[in-house]
Amino acid sequence: MFKELPDLLTPPQVEALRQLAARSQFQDGRGSNPHSTVKNNLQLYDKDAADGMARALYASEDFVNFAFPVVIAPPMLSRYVPGMHYGNHADAAYLPIGEKPIRCDLSCTIFLSAPDAYEGGALRIQVGSREERFRLTAGSAIVYPSSMLHEVEPVTQGERLAGITFIQSRVADQFRRDLLYELNEVAALEGLNMDPANFARLQLVQRNLLHHWGDMP
Repeated sequence: MFKELPDLLTPPQVEALRQLAARSQFQDGRGSNPHSTVKNNLQLYDKDAADGMARALYASEDFVNFAFPVVIAPPMLSRYVPGMHYGNHADAAYLPIGEKPIRCDLSCTIFLSAPDAYEGGALRIQVGSREERFRLTAGSAIVYPSSMLHEVEPVTQGERLAGITFIQSRVADQFRRDLLYELNEVAALEGLNMDPANFARLQLVQRNLLHHWGDMP
């Protein structure tokens, strides 16, 4: 359901994004969601920054194996200073990007501020009657279903800087996507220990399920 990606970005990559943020003019985050009554943050789109974060995601084997990505929305930078937050919400089902909208199956937050650089500002995700909170190390990311209620809790001190993006998966259904991920992980971990004939049968199941459940790119 969730996938943490430790050290998705290298320290130099994180520092470059921080320096870009420091010299750039951010816009009111409500510009991308003018009807929201719970959004209070700042946002910045920069093509080079977006390309760098997207490349890092595509280069992450863990991310690709978990998300089955078809399209990654150009990542944006988000900034929260004391008093800012993004109240409880679910992300949009579709985003108007490029020639046709992308379906938002998964959301991704890339943490760019060290946890000790700010107070508050946890990403809180509602899981049934439970809550999960994330304040990851700089350069690490969390991927989660866009359909889940979540919020960025109020920042009370310092600055919270993060990259935000959305992913259209080849496998739209979360239950099927999770099953495929687990099956692929078992095959990767245990395949070489299996009888070759049985491993070939397992690979046939993997590929036929992806063929049956997956969208064309």
